[in-house]
Amino acid sequence: MADYKLAVIAIGGNSLILDDKPAIADQYHAVVATARHVADVIEDGWRILITHGNGPQVGYLLLRSEMANRYCGLHFLPLLNCVANTQGNIGFMIQLALGNELSRRGLSPKTVTIVTQVEVDPRDPKFLDPDKYIGGFYDGVEIEKIRRDNPAWMLREDSNRGFRRVVPSPKPIKILELDAIRSMLDNGYNVIGGGGGGIPVVKVGEEYHGVDAVIDKDLTSRLMANSLGADLFVISTGVDAVSVNFGTPRQEELTKISVGSLQKYMDEGQFPKGSMGPKIQAAMDFIRQGGREVIITSPANIGNAIRDGKGTHIFAQ
Repeated sequence: MADYKLAVIAIGGNSLILDDKPAIADQYHAVVATARHVADVIEDGWRILITHGNGPQVGYLLLRSEMANRYCGLHFLPLLNCVANTQGNIGFMIQLALGNELSRRGLSPKTVTIVTQVEVDPRDPKFLDPDKYIGGFYDGVEIEKIRRDNPAWMLREDSNRGFRRVVPSPKPIKILELDAIRSMLDNGYNVIGGGGGGIPVVKVGEEYHGVDAVIDKDLTSRLMANSLGADLFVISTGVDAVSVNFGTPRQEELTKISVGSLQKYMDEGQFPKGSMGPKIQAAMDFIRQGGREVIITSPANIGNAIRDGKGTHIFAQ
């Protein structure tokens, strides 16, 4: 049993791109803001494992690779490697920003990023039914050109905000670097791991091989949280709290709720697959697999949610 309180904090990839500005400098500015809120939690005595999304970032990188290949003849970067690249890039920015913020507060800056492989089932039906959104949004004016220039892309409308590219998103089975992550936590480090849901690999005989997919980061975060016996699982998203009847006059924020009540809302179709759905499923799975508490809230509200009960808190009963 670890002698520290462990919180797994899952940060959404969209929250690392503010005002639709994907330049690296703008992304780092967003990371610095998020690091301040995470440092508040560390200052309160928690050890932290940070996971993060990469949907927009991996989409931009894949598009850049495809354009460079098409127009400049440069080698193509497969989706698998785009996931690995975003793990390193986003992990570095979080590691840098969080270490600096902790140092400013007179706290240990020990923070490390672990490139993380995650095993998936090669027979997962999601390989035949891609539904994971990546990249930016395209409106009605752009969509025909996008389809004409990229005939191999699969595009779907995302929560009435426009069309986005979709790719396979199999369920995570096993975190290959789990022991390394646990060792770093036990030795006083705050860890960034499982970035972008992890680099997807399948086992063939005694060997692992990479596959082109993007694993949902909330599902991987849930698996890591349960596997490490985390005391708390925090899912950071674009709203301060989960709501039902979202966007209607009957919208209602959920503050404290049981898994059973949450499941009823899920069955009603309250939480879309492309946005809140995976977060709710991950939260329920964490509790059902022995976890004690899940908080869903915005990055700026993380500290207030843990200290003062803000956000949505999910329990077994």
